Amino acid sequence: MDYAFETVDVFTERRFGGNPLAVFVDARGLSDSQMQSLAAEMNLSETTFVLPPTQPGNTARLRIFNRTAEMAFAGHPCIGTAYVLARRATAKHSSMRFEVPAGVVHIEIERVADAVVGALLTAPQPLWKGAEYSPEEIAICVGIASGDVLVHDHPPLAVAMGNPYVVACVTPTALGQCVPDQRAFRDFRARHPELGDRFSLHLYVRNGSNLYARMFAPLAGTIEDPATGSANAPLAGLLLSLGAEDRLELTVRQGVEMGRPSLLRVTATRTGDGIKATVAGRCVPVLAGAASLELE
Repeated sequence: MDYAFETVDVFTERRFGGNPLAVFVDARGLSDSQMQSLAAEMNLSETTFVLPPTQPGNTARLRIFNRTAEMAFAGHPCIGTAYVLARRATAKHSSMRFEVPAGVVHIEIERVADAVVGALLTAPQPLWKGAEYSPEEIAICVGIASGDVLVHDHPPLAVAMGNPYVVACVTPTALGQCVPDQRAFRDFRARHPELGDRFSLHLYVRNGSNLYARMFAPLAGTIEDPATGSANAPLAGLLLSLGAEDRLELTVRQGVEMGRPSLLRVTATRTGDGIKATVAGRCVPVLAGAASLELE
């Protein structure tokens, strides 16, 4: 069987910027192990596999795999997959609904002069806050001084809107100096069983409505991620929760140090069901091909 795929760069308007994604547009017949093997072979932050929805009214069921495991939710895979499917569709779609393990991701397609250019997603869950962590522990993980981890607004803590991250505010100089230490990441996870088998660290600097961020997940095979929608969504929600406003709009720049600059537009809003967030960005097509596999 030949399984067609496309790759796109997400959260960018230029090829070879943003976060690359591989999308297998019809994954029917692939086993879990084959999907994981294909994701490892693609060697990207994530690879998506499109399947028929289980519920009427939904567009598709998405399986999202990083290099080592399946993910409950991820931002750039949902936006990139929506972009690919909207470009391939014979009829115009203004919205989509993706089933992922964390819930249903609502998508709005962005067009310019009838051309599909990107998408906006609504994270599948409201803001969740978890355990707090010491600045010293965070600093050791990325090789900076503990004083470079700032706590005047909030301590380092776990947050999620479908996918958990530990977030921390750092100084501008320290953000550019971060180098993840895999052993320190492994030790941190071992000391904190509440994290389960996942520990991804999202660091940021805030300047008004602008954020500059870096995300490290070496235990999942992603030394650094060029753009992380599922981390910036709960981060925006956290920052909104610290004030009295009902809505917060942020522009996030990420991936600069990697040579893959990314731009994310993030909005957090207070609702009757908690704080929710949207993430939007543009996409650029890159490659297309097919993988030949035997059915298991």
